[in-house]
Amino acid sequence: MNISNDTIVGDMVAIDYRTASVFQQNGIDFCCNGNRSLGEVCSKRDIDVASVIKQLEDVLSQEKTSTLDYNSWPLDLLADYIEKKHHKYVENQSREILPYLQKIVSVHGSRHPELAEVEKLFKETVGEMSKHMKKEELLLFPFIKKMVKAESDKISIGDTNGKAKTSIKSMMEDHNNEGERFRKIAELTNNYQTPADGCNTYKVTLGMLKEFENDLFLHIHLENNILFPKSVILEESFANS
Repeated sequence: MNISNDTIVGDMVAIDYRTASVFQQNGIDFCCNGNRSLGEVCSKRDIDVASVIKQLEDVLSQEKTSTLDYNSWPLDLLADYIEKKHHKYVENQSREILPYLQKIVSVHGSRHPELAEVEKLFKETVGEMSKHMKKEELLLFPFIKKMVKAESDKISIGDTNGKAKTSIKSMMEDHNNEGERFRKIAELTNNYQTPADGCNTYKVTLGMLKEFENDLFLHIHLENNILFPKSVILEESFANS
């Protein structure tokens, strides 16, 4: 992979997910705002772009292990994977994290009032993600699968009037909101660092939130940088056929 100032961040992660670790270490958003060039994001964050390029080249020079090549997956398989792995993760972990948050707010909230805001933000994420995922599962993903089958069967579904593109635009706006919410949570918790007076439950809760953030950002990356743009191209192919 040839990397330059003009290389698009999201495209790079779509091609090789190992590059995500470099962006995370440098505080560069590769999922919600992955459509920006490397030069642009480094300039905005006052980061030495040459240093980031060197870090990326070092990561890419390492021998590949079992990193999944999501970019090569058929769209229907990718949609199924997102639903079964990442949607289920959000549902299951939300139920587990909320009681922990409630407990540390109750015990530590007087000394750490920021925890109440963290709990509020996470509850908002749970509510909004629940609605968001249902729209994907009931409307967008079935339509993507319909387009994939039509292409496989070599039949046309005609001009869809941008049905997928319109839905995807809404989904990406939701992603931006969730990305911003978790940036606030990370800031409020000092990037999930347990304070000196924090108990083990405090530490476990922040660890779970950090893991939730990591999964969420991979989830958003798979949609924003791979599933969604390829689905729009597929939809446009029917309109042009």
